[in-house]
Amino acid sequence: MSETEMASKRQAGNPPDSVTGFKTIETIGKLVVLVIQRFWRLCSAAMLTLLLLYWLYGGITTFLLLTAAVLGVLYFYQDALLYFPDQPESSRVFVQTPHKFGVPFENFYLKTRDGIRINVMLIKQPAPRLAVAPTLLFFHGNAGNIGHRLINSHALYKNCGCNVFLVEYRGYGRSDGSPCERGLILDAQAAMDYLMGRKDIDSTKIIIYGRSLGGAVAIDLLSLQYFADKAFAMVVENTFTSIPHMADQLIGGLNRLPIFCFRNQFDSLNKIRRITTPSLFLSGSNDQLVPPTMMYKLYEV
Repeated sequence: MSETEMASKRQAGNPPDSVTGFKTIETIGKLVVLVIQRFWRLCSAAMLTLLLLYWLYGGITTFLLLTAAVLGVLYFYQDALLYFPDQPESSRVFVQTPHKFGVPFENFYLKTRDGIRINVMLIKQPAPRLAVAPTLLFFHGNAGNIGHRLINSHALYKNCGCNVFLVEYRGYGRSDGSPCERGLILDAQAAMDYLMGRKDIDSTKIIIYGRSLGGAVAIDLLSLQYFADKAFAMVVENTFTSIPHMADQLIGGLNRLPIFCFRNQFDSLNKIRRITTPSLFLSGSNDQLVPPTMMYKLYEV
């Protein structure tokens, strides 16, 4: 589920078991429909193949193959259930720039350690403040592109007097490649390396800011020994403890699955234990996607 899709409003009190069960079935149904919509050609080919196998070998073999196929689809296409670079429509085609705000900025590409080009945007304070202002390294959520974060970025730029460096993950907006956990971490490392090597900004005042999925990216970056002391501060907003915990939140019982069943893990709860950077945790108590209890847990740890 993307950060732009809000769950239905909470009802007062604890719902009865029948309602809870129905919501679980409804959530599973939505996930199945989503997989079919995104991979309908593959699903159609798989159904025809299974029908042929059933005709040739009988029901038990087909059932085992169907089970293996479903597990394979759920594993290899978990990326499609986590990353939403095409929401809203045209997100992969049009990326807005800060022209309308009348502020100085640069828009260019960075190359990651695995050779992927990612689109980045630096909104700069006017000289001479550029060289002394803090620089906010902004990691966005799981939907849209960096152009959808310009209103927030301009507010930070104007009210906090900082430079804002927006990173567009691989597979999002005008960036190349496809999103995955390892890839997003490499994107974050490339952005941090670039800022540390840039001569016209103060590299001792880099603040890592992550919202939702971006919070997990920020935590992973600063949990690495090389980057542990490179940031001035970290800010995370409405992020989660891990992907398995979020999966269990959406569909109860998934926490019983072995960890290797999850293609994306973003285990922030364990990684944040290694962070010594001064950190600010921002949590909306009415967030209907990421439970606020997860943010409190990260804060406590």
